[in-house]
Amino acid sequence: MKKSKYLFLIITFLLSFGCALFVAMKVFPNNPFSGNKPQNTVLDKIQDGDIIFQTSESPQCEAVRIATNSKFSHCGIIYKINGNLFVFEAVQPVKLTRLEDWIQHGKDNKYLIKRLKNAAEILTPSTLQKMKDYSQQFNGKEYDAYFDWTDTRIYCSELIWKIYKNAAGIELSKLKQLKDFNLTDEKVQKILKERYGNEIPLEEKVVAPSDLADSDLLKTVIDTY
Repeated sequence: MKKSKYLFLIITFLLSFGCALFVAMKVFPNNPFSGNKPQNTVLDKIQDGDIIFQTSESPQCEAVRIATNSKFSHCGIIYKINGNLFVFEAVQPVKLTRLEDWIQHGKDNKYLIKRLKNAAEILTPSTLQKMKDYSQQFNGKEYDAYFDWTDTRIYCSELIWKIYKNAAGIELSKLKQLKDFNLTDEKVQKILKERYGNEIPLEEKVVAPSDLADSDLLKTVIDTY
């Protein structure tokens, strides 16, 4: 009889303790009982002015990947605005996109983030503000599907290159010409034919996402590939 009584008390205690622990975990998720501690997310590593790359899957993006021998076909520059992270990108039209939404637009939600190796010295608050102010002139502009080196329309890697060059005084990479890329693939030829007909501007200045991703001036901050 005593054994039954003791067993009943033990079971009652365990059940009471379990309920209390469950409540504590729900109401106080960071209390000592739960074992949870506040954790920094991957996104906490991101800084103003970082450059983000992804793999897009449109026919043109596939042609870009083939022509540049790279998995990257789209990129943008990250800006912190009122405590929120946005990607300033050249799509149709050029615009700011919330970082979380931007990531979801890429293949398998994968992305690469790079940063100037000497960002702490170069990307001062005043320089970052100059970059944001300079960016304003492109906001709302048409996407440049013809990869022209004018400011009338603009494409993704051109946008980033010009922001860094003209607002921060940094050339992230050497400019190339269209003829420097792999233009022999059938898919690339198809896109070129659609864009230019028989008059392909082979000597047009061009900068590709891969040129920025391979820049010696940048270091990798986050790589989810």
